[in-house]
Amino acid sequence: MKQRIGIVGLGLIGASFAKAIRKTDVVLYGVDTNPATLRFALDEKTVDFELTRENLPQIDVLFLALYPNGIFEYVRENAQFLRQGAIICDFCGVKQEIAAVLAPICAQNRLVYIGGHPMAGKERWGYAYADETLFEHASMLLTPDSSANDVQIETVANICESAGFSRVICTTPEEHDAIIAYTSQLAHVVSGAYMKSKTAEKHDGFSAGSYRDLTRVAKLNETMWTELFLYNRTNLIREIDSVIHHLEEYRKALEEKNEPCLKELIREARERKEALG
Repeated sequence: MKQRIGIVGLGLIGASFAKAIRKTDVVLYGVDTNPATLRFALDEKTVDFELTRENLPQIDVLFLALYPNGIFEYVRENAQFLRQGAIICDFCGVKQEIAAVLAPICAQNRLVYIGGHPMAGKERWGYAYADETLFEHASMLLTPDSSANDVQIETVANICESAGFSRVICTTPEEHDAIIAYTSQLAHVVSGAYMKSKTAEKHDGFSAGSYRDLTRVAKLNETMWTELFLYNRTNLIREIDSVIHHLEEYRKALEEKNEPCLKELIREARERKEALG
């Protein structure tokens, strides 16, 4: 019998995921808050059927590609309609706050909760930018609830691998959020702060790769990223404080015209990048 997969949210991530696993032997159900988006997805065969409360009991694995608050709302309203033993996997960029809400609801309804975070994206969002190759060579991070067994985790991992992910890494919600605050969220914050300089208005003709690299991730969906930043604020504040500390080291060296200190700061950063990649 074909695996029946539901995808809630057909924006960039959800629709890209649907397009990527279409080549496998599955039946895809999808839904989106925008009726026009759902019509496009059905017309283009991105999904086979609209996901409704009537067919939720048929779903084996339900993927949630929504903003955090949307995930909470959907699960609270619809968990009761899923069959016992079905797997719920969210694609949210934070995990502790999501797991704290979803795990008890899933346990109450005898569902299996496995958190997920696809390490891929674009500077654009929405169904129109969906790309079936988006996840190729990317990592999928999974944070299984303690109630999930090896077979259930492997089920989700196999689906993710069929979407093109080259690595599936299991971790805890706590470790996920601590590291993501640095590898993802801090980069967006620094890029956004950098773009606030008045000098940015004069960059044309004076900028090259460094400017492009540092400003690329300033292009954010402010609604989604505000939720993500706030739900992971403790970890993110810690990383921001670390950057401020190290920026002050550079500022002090410049202010004091301390050439040896400045050279050492630059050397340390270069060697750390060379060592860590």
